[in-house]
Amino acid sequence: MNAARVTTHVLTGFLGAGKTSLLRRLLVQPELGDTAVIINEFGEIGLDHLLVEETVGEDVVLLKSGCICCTVRGDLKSALVALMERRRLGTIPPFARIAIETTGIADPAPIVATLAADPMLRHHFRIGNIVTVVDVPNGLSNIEAYPESLRQVAAADRLVVTKTDLASNEQAVLLRARLGALNPTAEMVTLTEAMTPDAALLLSDIHDDDTRSMEVARWLAGAAEMGGDHDHDHPHGLRHRHDRNRHGDIRAFVLKADQALSWPRFALWLSMLLNRHGNAVLRLKGLLELEGVDGPVVVQGVQHLIHTPLHLKGWPEGQRGTRIVIIAKGLDPALVQRSFEAFNGVGEHPSRPPAAAPQDEVAFITTSS
Repeated sequence: MNAARVTTHVLTGFLGAGKTSLLRRLLVQPELGDTAVIINEFGEIGLDHLLVEETVGEDVVLLKSGCICCTVRGDLKSALVALMERRRLGTIPPFARIAIETTGIADPAPIVATLAADPMLRHHFRIGNIVTVVDVPNGLSNIEAYPESLRQVAAADRLVVTKTDLASNEQAVLLRARLGALNPTAEMVTLTEAMTPDAALLLSDIHDDDTRSMEVARWLAGAAEMGGDHDHDHPHGLRHRHDRNRHGDIRAFVLKADQALSWPRFALWLSMLLNRHGNAVLRLKGLLELEGVDGPVVVQGVQHLIHTPLHLKGWPEGQRGTRIVIIAKGLDPALVQRSFEAFNGVGEHPSRPPAAAPQDEVAFITTSS
């Protein structure tokens, strides 16, 4: 594995959420001066406010902050390859990280796929944070009306809540509650126009050895707080069952196992699950206890793609066991749990081999659409 791979972050958010404003305020910070940014059009980022230092080419400019800013004139792969070639030739300064700003209606999953699935890009780049910006005035309505907004929230590692000064405190509370239910593993921060965004949005991620344990501990804390079903009173006197982590047919749920897993069996189950239902798995994050491995192993992915597993030095809060948070569209959590237990020989049937799994559990991850 190439140790010099460049961490590449994705900044996304629906139209008008404030992602360009966030990016502009991040780039003027000295600690982010060695950042390269890929955007769609120079005009979208307000380069006049950043003061262009030098024009390097038709699609690349240097900013006085030291950042490199380039536009995508073809496909993303071509832009990334051209950026690396310019760095190799010395026509632009070295950069330590890349931030990609998506369009307002983009699903971040194809960008992740481009970085993770292409062998050449995978050699030079690794995926950092997916940062999703959601504004209080329109966030809830966008999530309700636009599948792209919902997918942006589900894929996020960081959720940045903006424009609280343009809405009521009640709206902000409702939005934060909905975001936390949809994506319980994402770190959520509130940002007003008067606040300076934390550079850690683009400096700290799962690849950072110093903060990796804290990152995973936050995932697990989010999983522990997932509520499941609860009774809810209605004015007509009836009591309904309500899953706070469900939004339409999108819901977040957690898989658990107290026994150590066999890596070959788990890898087979996960591969089959994603091959059959990859488009429905919007986000997956987890910590595995594996047979023959001293410490915990971190897994995460978006749709069909799973990142390279990472190792932690110790168990967060000393608590062993496998816990996997899945945010999925249209999948029955109970059936996912049963297939997980059956194929991995854990849970209610710890000694049952995968071949003995009931047919509905096998068909769930083997039958083609």
